[in-house]
Amino acid sequence: MDTTKQEDTDTKAPSVIDRYYTRWYRADMKGKPCEDHCILQHSNRICVLTLAETHPVLQNGRRIKSINYQISDHCSRLNNKVSGKSKRGGQFLTDFAPLCRITCSDETEYTVYSCIRGRLLEVNENILETPNLLLEKPSTEGYIAVILPKFEESKSITESLLSREEFEGVVSKRGQSEPS
Repeated sequence: MDTTKQEDTDTKAPSVIDRYYTRWYRADMKGKPCEDHCILQHSNRICVLTLAETHPVLQNGRRIKSINYQISDHCSRLNNKVSGKSKRGGQFLTDFAPLCRITCSDETEYTVYSCIRGRLLEVNENILETPNLLLEKPSTEGYIAVILPKFEESKSITESLLSREEFEGVVSKRGQSEPS
């Protein structure tokens, strides 16, 4: 009898992401269909930027050829240096600041944007060496970047984002409008 109760609680236990983070979404980034981004917001304001499950990079068995944090000739997100308790020195990002470019094996290229205003704390250098992390574990080890919104803006950043329910509504409408 006790083992049945134990099995029930094991299957219903939420993941660390579901337990400690709130998922927010930005659908059709910059008007590009299905280029959806997910922002995992922790209660301490820190936001982890990932690709949403519906992003084209994660669909149709695509393979990643390269990930590049070099945004322009003079701007590389890899040069971001943060120090101290107040995270000084991090690059300041606007809502539509590019973070990286992902090139798939079929030569399609996708730009990942920050989606929120804030200070760039870190980029995930592990996905440069192991791009499959982005495909296999997009919400955990395959994250793109960590961003810290300004304290006074931390509550308002979610106003332009979609909740999980709103995002699922957008995705289901896409499925209905696709030709059979």
